[in-house]
Amino acid sequence: MPIQSLLSSPASQVVQSYLNNPDLTNIKNIVFVVFVYKMLSKLNDILVVKGPSRTYRELKAYIGTVAFKYAKMLPSVQKKISTELAKSTVEIEGKVAPRFPHLESHLVLPKHGLSDEEIRKELQSLSELPHSNWEGGRVSGAVYTTDPDLKKLTVEAYSMFSSANPLHPEVFPGIRKMEAESCAMVSALFNVPATGGACMTSGGTESILMSVKAHREWAKEKKGITQPEIAFDKACHYFGVKLIHVPMDKDMRVNLKAVAGAINKNTIMLAGSAVNYPYGTMDDIEGLSKLALKHKVGLHVDCCLGSFMVAFAEKAGYKLPLFDFRVPGVTAISCDTHKYGFAPKGSSIIMYRAKELRRHQYFYAPNWTGGIYASPSIAGSRPGALVAGCWTALMHIGEEGYTEHARTVLGAKEKVRLAIEKIPNLYVYGKPLTSVVAFNSDKFNIYDISDALHKRGWHLCALQKPAGLHWTSTLPSAAVVDDFIRDLTEVMQDFEDGTAAQSGATAGLYGTAASVPSEIVSTVAGVFIDSMYKP
Repeated sequence: MPIQSLLSSPASQVVQSYLNNPDLTNIKNIVFVVFVYKMLSKLNDILVVKGPSRTYRELKAYIGTVAFKYAKMLPSVQKKISTELAKSTVEIEGKVAPRFPHLESHLVLPKHGLSDEEIRKELQSLSELPHSNWEGGRVSGAVYTTDPDLKKLTVEAYSMFSSANPLHPEVFPGIRKMEAESCAMVSALFNVPATGGACMTSGGTESILMSVKAHREWAKEKKGITQPEIAFDKACHYFGVKLIHVPMDKDMRVNLKAVAGAINKNTIMLAGSAVNYPYGTMDDIEGLSKLALKHKVGLHVDCCLGSFMVAFAEKAGYKLPLFDFRVPGVTAISCDTHKYGFAPKGSSIIMYRAKELRRHQYFYAPNWTGGIYASPSIAGSRPGALVAGCWTALMHIGEEGYTEHARTVLGAKEKVRLAIEKIPNLYVYGKPLTSVVAFNSDKFNIYDISDALHKRGWHLCALQKPAGLHWTSTLPSAAVVDDFIRDLTEVMQDFEDGTAAQSGATAGLYGTAASVPSEIVSTVAGVFIDSMYKP
């Protein structure tokens, strides 16, 4: 049928008559207005939360990501990417998994088990491989104490309970008692009320994961929220929760106005840091609490890094704003005992204002054929030896010991902060309250400064967006704080004199990361992780 005949057919005329109906036209107009209103409201929400400049940057980055997605379909682009990734892989593997010709590789089980002496010899060789001088306090963070007596005692505890598993409290009653007591002791430091409770986890990541899971389930049951929104990257990724980042203010603390603008009917929880990892600054927890109470949502305070430093700061003579369960809107707090609690690596405590909220963290399988199963956290079986190690550290150091350690760590941080503020062309980010000092230069490339310090044996943490370095005070690093200040001062003088090397490895890495799509950066990061498992 010709097109002209089709358009003039009776059926077509009926359709046209229907589409031209005034009532339908009004409905279409209403739908269009509602659509435009929703789009404008969404745009307004984005602008309120992120601000115009951040929205522009993210839109620009998004356009770049989309453009790259299609560009990499071109064979020439694919070839270029593959070539560069191959080069990066070789370089990364060379640094992360270097070859040690004097060590034998073990890729399959030995036919006959090695003797005790052979094992000890291999272990000794592995412990003596070239590494950063963390024992001498020249690594930022990572290792929080090198006390030989504490190490010896926790190793004894580990040995005594190396077969223990908290999954079976009736089999290992001592572990159950030590875990419960460790949770109680830490809860007391953070003023958990009598209605509250706590659990031990494997670290800060799991503590935060459990808090997000608990708040998600609570919101689903109590508020009917099925599309939850909060802001904790890995937990949101794992648990299907929409992630909302809000900007910081000039003092590197969360912008409360932006938080208020980001809250909606699907919000299940707010998050604040005491203190945050990059800058060592503390969010306005009391301000967040008011928002949480107003909107009837949870508030998690991340004290994973703040740990026992925030808990003992006041006893050590350092005044901090309120951040714990004395703030009424706080519903959960995470604290890493394996940081400034000086417990062996692999222990953290997640605390809740209400036991009811803690129960939402649990997993139940009542109909499993193997019997009724329940676990408090992600893991089923857990190393009871780490529970014993944590309990041992808490009991051995005690309140007076932790207070003195806080005085040492916080005193060293303050010494570094004051020194940096006196060095020309360096400035400190925000107002660091506990153990971390983050800084940048208004004249020189901060990553070049990092490389210059690295040549002197110092390993600081590089920051990005904005660029910076941070130094973390620990018991080992506090012992050599004067050496660090001296070297930093001398390095900066070298830059002022024009004798310092520029565009080193760190500058190259972060300079490249800032100029390529995030997909490529993530791919390279994946290569780094793959390299960790290269035998």
